[in-house]
Amino acid sequence: MTKETRQVSDYIARSTRWADEIRKLRSILLGSGLEEGLKWGKPCYMVEGRNVAIIQPFKDCCALMFFKGVLLEDTHGRLRSQGPNSRSARRLEFGNEREITKAVVRDYLTQAIRIEREGLKVEHEDEAPELPEELRERLREDRALCKAFESLTPGRQRGYAIHIGNAKQSKTRVSRIEKCIPAILAGKGLHDR
Repeated sequence: MTKETRQVSDYIARSTRWADEIRKLRSILLGSGLEEGLKWGKPCYMVEGRNVAIIQPFKDCCALMFFKGVLLEDTHGRLRSQGPNSRSARRLEFGNEREITKAVVRDYLTQAIRIEREGLKVEHEDEAPELPEELRERLREDRALCKAFESLTPGRQRGYAIHIGNAKQSKTRVSRIEKCIPAILAGKGLHDR
């Protein structure tokens, strides 16, 4: 048993919800020859060191998220978007262990492994994100911040724009900007450490 596998075993042992579903998904994923690790605090499965899928236990369901899910053919009509701001990930959602069908999971998994091995990329239009007015104003005022923000990848810019723009009140948007400035100046994304 590898170190990562022990970490995932420990993760499952600590799970108070969805443990049976996680075990069943894990069995299918490992049976497909994928490498196992714990990333973002969840069981993640890779091929040749590149992420293919991650198990996501939520309150209402247990999901298997495919990192390049938009490239999958939805042969069973089961793929769901992560949310309105997700551009590449898609997931299978399960309400209980009986809903996890090995043939269905393997069908999507086989596609995902092939996509990763072939080195296919998700093409995104690198459109500039819509920036909240408070952020645009702050970038106009602070040249160093503006330069640092512009040097971020489009995805990182988009992450900040969404995070800041989701605040309902202007004072909250301003507060979020202030909290994000050190990370932006360091060239980091919203969730980078």
